[in-house]
Amino acid sequence: MAVQQNKVSKSRRNNRRAHDSLVAANPNECPSCGELKRPHHVCPSCGNYADREVIAMVDEVDLDEDAA
Repeated sequence: MAVQQNKVSKSRRNNRRAHDSLVAANPNECPSCGELKRPHHVCPSCGNYADREVIAMVDEVDLDEDAA
């Protein structure tokens, strides 16, 4: 089992953890539909990326009442 040689001070421990914090998301507005999306990603609501349609989105899915 690993045993430390010397005690790590609170200051040294906290300096090591200084870069471990989480950063909040930075959403951008989609130029085609106006929804918020992640930067440099395809818009999940309309399927557009860089002013072109990358994913063909289905408006509504018709399900039979028996299947639902």
